[in-house]
Amino acid sequence: MAMKEDASNIRVAVVEDRQAERDYLAALLKAAPGFSCVAACCSAKDALTRLPACQPEIVLMDIQMPGQSGIECVRQLQTLLPEVQTMMLTVVEDHELIFQSLAAGATGYLLKKTPAPRLLEAIRELRAGGAPMSGQVARKVVAAFHRTDAVSVAEAKLSPVEHIILQQLARGLLYKEVAGQLNISLSTVRTHVWHIYRKLQVHNRTEAVLQLRRQSPGHSQLHAEARA
Repeated sequence: MAMKEDASNIRVAVVEDRQAERDYLAALLKAAPGFSCVAACCSAKDALTRLPACQPEIVLMDIQMPGQSGIECVRQLQTLLPEVQTMMLTVVEDHELIFQSLAAGATGYLLKKTPAPRLLEAIRELRAGGAPMSGQVARKVVAAFHRTDAVSVAEAKLSPVEHIILQQLARGLLYKEVAGQLNISLSTVRTHVWHIYRKLQVHNRTEAVLQLRRQSPGHSQLHAEARA
């Protein structure tokens, strides 16, 4: 859908499989001063095909779509459009999906029920270098960082394969993608993950990935952003 633009506007693309929601977001952006909707895509495949030519600054991404998920789409867009910033829009407040999205490269995460003025404010914030999240999501991020009873990765003495798998999980890869890269079965990956959880004394992927990130140089900055 071709839409008029102003060079000073924030260039935004929408990726949403539900037409009513896609049309609503496109209309909101078209009507709001200072914004341009450069594309309204109905699927991840559509987005990956069209967005490189549109060159959006911000992408509003539905997290759960038929076929390829929004999370996988974000990961591939990071390669195609390294400078693009992605805001996940979802009805889901799922702990795992939040961190999978952030690990894939998303820099914002809002619920679809977010009021229009707040959504537009969050887009401006994202363009300015912020990491906007809904209050509920931010609390989950902070709670995960504050957990202190887990064992550090160094203390856990993970095997080389377990280290590789944990690093791939931190990149946002799915179990089946890890299996394909390591040329092992999906059940073998699940077994390794179970051993990682047991050694780290964590309960899920999110907590395991955070244990890895706590030892990275960027941990302090990420923690500060989560608390903001």
